[in-house]
Amino acid sequence: MIKDKVVIITGASSGIGEATAMLLASKGAKVVLGARREDRLKQIADEITKTGGRVIYQELDVTRQADNDAIVKLAKDTFGRVDVIFLNAGLMPNSPLSALKTDDWHLMVDVNVKGVLNGVAAVLPEFTAQKSGQVIATSSVAGLKAYPNGAVYGGTKWFVRDFMEVLRMESAMEGTNIRTATIYPAAINTELLSTISDKGTAASMQNTYDKYGISPDRIADVVAFAIDAPEDTTINEFTVGPANQPW
Repeated sequence: MIKDKVVIITGASSGIGEATAMLLASKGAKVVLGARREDRLKQIADEITKTGGRVIYQELDVTRQADNDAIVKLAKDTFGRVDVIFLNAGLMPNSPLSALKTDDWHLMVDVNVKGVLNGVAAVLPEFTAQKSGQVIATSSVAGLKAYPNGAVYGGTKWFVRDFMEVLRMESAMEGTNIRTATIYPAAINTELLSTISDKGTAASMQNTYDKYGISPDRIADVVAFAIDAPEDTTINEFTVGPANQPW
């Protein structure tokens, strides 16, 4: 059941986050949007409001615990509770290790790993207290298999895979009824490629996405499916990509 659920979405200013916000709002969810680009959040919120949806937004840097805590508080203060958090913020500045783009390495760890930790730390007390809730996270097919030029990015996405599985297991053991879903997208047309500064890697990835890439709406559909599943059912993993991509 999606209608009336309060859903926090990180990385909501474009791509998968934006598509998911629009879809869930159209199905009656109360969406809470967070990202660094507040101007984009306002545009998306205005679109949702025009079509009768319920939406609020707040600037969010997932690397800052205080920002994550604040958006959970905003959701509670406005809508009374939180039912779902979709941890979708991510960066993919891939490069060969020999290029030693160490700033990119640390940025990926900060956003892709610490961003997930911060979001869960912010919402877990609420979910534990109410003995219900759902955590959905965007990993990647790079979180399932290794790819050249993606050592650090893949490592962060493997982390998400392990972390979410342990969260599921511990919730079951503790009786807190927290559902989890980890999504492993292949080539989805978003702004992700714009974060790649290594020219060779960027060109190669662009060719792949030009050939195979599909709409972020496809991932939004998966998120909606996961949320709409019965409360006693966890669908823990979704690997999703273009039918013609040999991922």
